[in-house]
Amino acid sequence: MKYYILAGEASGDLHASNLMKALQQQDANADFRFWGGDLMQAVGGTLVKHYKERAFMGFGEVIMNLPTILGLFKFCKKDITKYNPDQLIFIDNSGFNLRIAKWAKQQNYKTNYYIAPQVWASRSGRVKDIKRDIDNMFVTLPFEKEFYKKYNYKVNFVGHPLLDEIEGREQIDEGKFRKEHNLSDKKIIALLPGSRKQEINKMLAVMLKMADIFNEFQFVIAGAPSQDYEFYQQFIKTENVKFISNKTYDLLSISYAALVTSGTATLETALFKVPEVVCYKGSWLSYQIAKRIITLKYISLVNLIMDREVVTELIQNDFNEKRLEQELHKILDSQYRQEMFGDYYDLEQKLGGAGASENTAKLIVG
Repeated sequence: MKYYILAGEASGDLHASNLMKALQQQDANADFRFWGGDLMQAVGGTLVKHYKERAFMGFGEVIMNLPTILGLFKFCKKDITKYNPDQLIFIDNSGFNLRIAKWAKQQNYKTNYYIAPQVWASRSGRVKDIKRDIDNMFVTLPFEKEFYKKYNYKVNFVGHPLLDEIEGREQIDEGKFRKEHNLSDKKIIALLPGSRKQEINKMLAVMLKMADIFNEFQFVIAGAPSQDYEFYQQFIKTENVKFISNKTYDLLSISYAALVTSGTATLETALFKVPEVVCYKGSWLSYQIAKRIITLKYISLVNLIMDREVVTELIQNDFNEKRLEQELHKILDSQYRQEMFGDYYDLEQKLGGAGASENTAKLIVG
C-alpha cells in the first residue's frame, strides 16, 4: 500500500519513523511519502517537507507567517492528490493536520491519526470535527480513551511509543560517553530547553544560572537536532556547562537530575527515572490566550497521566531563578528522590507496556 504521512517536530519524526518500520513488517509493499524529518528519511521513501521548514510556535508567530502556512496547506493538498495514497496517517501536529484531514475526508481518503490531538486540554469542541474527519484514531495516553468515550467516539489505545523507544535502546558505556564529550566525573544535571528557538531563548538563560549555584554538578545542555551549536553558544558562559547535540536519551540515561521544558521530554525524562523540574515560559500574548482556553490542572504529561502533582511545574512568572533553585534543591534530596522513583514506577504501569508502533501498524494494515 501507499502511505502518506504527515509529522511535525522532532518527536513526531521519531514516532513516525518507528511506525514506518512496523508498517514495513506488516506490509512488504509499503511505499512512503511524507512530511517529517531525518529519522523518517532513514527508513525510506520520499521526504516532501522537513519539519524545520514549518516550526512556527505561538499565536503571534503563526499570524506573522500566515502567508507561508497557507501556501503549505495548498501545496500539501496538491501533493496528496498527485500521490493518491491508500492510507493517510497524521502524527500529532494538530493545527496543520486537522485542517488537511477535513479536506482529505471530503476527497474520500482513508484517514488515520496517531498521537492524538490534545483536545482534552483545550477546545474539546474539536472532537466533533475529529469524529467526522478521522476514520481511525490511535491514542497513546490511558485517559484519552475514556475522554473520547464521553463523546461516543471509539478510539484505539495502543500504548505509548516512548516505552518501545526507551526499552529497545542499547545501554551506553558511561565512561566512554563522558570521555567523548569531555564531561567531568561530577554527577550530571541535564538541561532540556526545548527544540524551537523561541523556547530555548525563553528557557535556557534561566536554567543556566543554576550552573553557578550548583557548581558541584556537571550541567549538560541537550541540543535539539533542529538547532546548530552556534545558536546555543551565546548562552554558555561557564566551564561547568557542556553541550551535546542529538543524544538526549544517552544523556538522560546517565543523568542525576534534569530541568525540562514542558512537552514530550517531561515524559521521556520520567521514563529514564530522572528526577526533574518542569519549566515553561511563553510570550505574554501566547500565555494570556492559552490561560483562557486550556482547562487542565497540569501541563506536564507526567502529572496529567498520574492525575496529581508528581513533578513540580514552574510556569510563566513562577519560572524564575529563585524558584528554580528551590525546586532543584528538592529533587537532589535523597528522600524526595525515592518518593519520585516510586511515582515513576506507577506511571510506567499506567502506560500499558511496549508495542505501540506494532499495535498501530497492525490496525492500519488490517
